[in-house]
Amino acid sequence: MERRIQAMTWKDFERFKDAAVIVPIGSTEQHGPHLPLSVDAIISTGLAEMIAEKINGIVAPTIHYGYKSAPLSGGGPIFPGTIDLNGITLMSLVKDVLEEFIRDGMKKILVVNGHYENEAFILEAIDLLSRQYPDVKFVEASWWDQISEEAMAKVFDKVEFPGWALEHAAIAETSLTLYFAPELVHMDRLVEDGVKEVLTYHVYPAPKEIVPETGLLATARTSSAEKGKLLAEDITKNYVKVALKEF
Repeated sequence: MERRIQAMTWKDFERFKDAAVIVPIGSTEQHGPHLPLSVDAIISTGLAEMIAEKINGIVAPTIHYGYKSAPLSGGGPIFPGTIDLNGITLMSLVKDVLEEFIRDGMKKILVVNGHYENEAFILEAIDLLSRQYPDVKFVEASWWDQISEEAMAKVFDKVEFPGWALEHAAIAETSLTLYFAPELVHMDRLVEDGVKEVLTYHVYPAPKEIVPETGLLATARTSSAEKGKLLAEDITKNYVKVALKEF
């Protein structure tokens, strides 16, 4: 059964008015020399489609742009190809998209966030809408917050987990992209790299030297499609638990 809204006719869409609509949100930003700029969108879309199958939901067209990539959680605008939105732009975009679904009669909205810096602006949009439409149920979650401790132990079996800010283009994202879009991953270009110092403060303009030239903040060594499959299934299972509880 087709669950992607962009592939439906309006008649197809109309049949799903009582279903949950799942909105994947990613970004377009550098992910080192071995991963595509679309990693965050690829992962959020792949997970959204897996969740939709489990809860009989539908998947909205992915939002491919996100809030500004920070130097120590994404590399920042230092790298060509990173296309950022201002916070108010992302907030307005998300609000407009979700409101259109509400006007079409949708009452259950699940947002799957795939970009570390997005969440505050997504939540602001949802908060504003929830005041205006109290009969609509919204659920938002970033995929990395849905991973079980058991899955984390299996994925980070040989490399210590560096924290989600630094786990950019590293084992989790590389493994998930190997699972969802292996044709876009260039493991032959993978290098061993990472940040030398993690600052506890912010500096503007961001000094280029705090981010490695490769754009890698932590190692992606030991990444695999098998780990990506394990992560995808574990994350989906936990999203489904939340959706079934809340919707």
